[in-house]
Amino acid sequence: MSDLLSGPQPARTPGPVVVNRPGEMAWSGIQTFMKLPVCLTPADLRAGGVDVAVCGVPWDGTATGRNGTHLGPRAIRECDYLPSGTRTHLDVRVDPLEHLVVADYGDADVLIGNTTGTYDNIRSFIGEILTGGAIPVVLGGDHGITWPSATAVAEAYGYGRVGIVHFDAHADTAPDMRGALAGHGTPMRRLIESGAVPGRNFVQVGLRGYWPGPPILAWMEEQQMRSHFMAEIRRDGFDAVLERALDEALDTADHLYISVDVDAADPAYAPGTGTPEPGGLSSGEILDAVRRLAAEAGMVAMDVVEVSPPYDAGNNITALFAHRIVLEALTGTAMRRIGLTEPGYADPRAAGSGSARTFRSRLDGVTDPAIPVAAQADAAQADM
Repeated sequence: MSDLLSGPQPARTPGPVVVNRPGEMAWSGIQTFMKLPVCLTPADLRAGGVDVAVCGVPWDGTATGRNGTHLGPRAIRECDYLPSGTRTHLDVRVDPLEHLVVADYGDADVLIGNTTGTYDNIRSFIGEILTGGAIPVVLGGDHGITWPSATAVAEAYGYGRVGIVHFDAHADTAPDMRGALAGHGTPMRRLIESGAVPGRNFVQVGLRGYWPGPPILAWMEEQQMRSHFMAEIRRDGFDAVLERALDEALDTADHLYISVDVDAADPAYAPGTGTPEPGGLSSGEILDAVRRLAAEAGMVAMDVVEVSPPYDAGNNITALFAHRIVLEALTGTAMRRIGLTEPGYADPRAAGSGSARTFRSRLDGVTDPAIPVAAQADAAQADM
């Protein structure tokens, strides 16, 4: 546990602490994620039965090019515009907060100028959340934080048992960054070399541009990494490639970690990032993919990284995108909990097809939380 929390604390009963008044909007009150209650210790998580803990890692000490990602966690928390307590996803008609207990776990202790110490703190910080029985959802920060974060997850579930689906323009498999092993271009290589996540358990989506060169690409092939480049997506379509990624996600692993670099999206959708690369995915494609992974494959942790507010075109578009990535992951996790794991599931009322009777049979006994059971039964009877 970090020094900030290991000193004397006011006596209180463990559990989530509500720090906002009901109905407060993003521009008022205390800026927790979606105005959720706060937990500070694993005991708080356990006492509250917290399923998912959203946390921040405000670190950009290993970023190159345009910095500012240390401001990402705060921007992601602040950009929400919806009142607290209402989050029904219109495509699938599921409110994740009806099925999951979610809390904000605050931020990891970042030591300016001390990469090793900061990475140690990140690893123990994520370990606290896992000890508390919650799924960590990490707001970055530069992509270097995935090394300590995913290492903590592998330590909890077992080396070689965790797979990663990694959305990014860049492979992040450099051997070093000007002699430094830690960096936002090296985390995936560090995870593979340490044995925490074997190469075959890596699935990458959205790679493009002019890096890496042949030696690194050859190393990736030697490690049996599964990499889906934009050339494949343009040729076969994103839906086909996503189906392949879903099939690969857990074919040699037991647990899934999702890592989303916002530069996987084209800069038109995510300008506020350190290393933008034109020609990427749309924000809608990534949001749908994250929800499907969480629902159909399940996840034990996730990070969303490389949001740089100083370059966010003055309108928080990238921070809002990252915020919605988290909401999609929460929605998918809730869908999986209530049994909505059908490939590409959409509520028929949103998709514009299907009847109440068909809808009910597809759920195979799971009712839609957005409609009273009696209303569903009446609609189904009327349709006969």
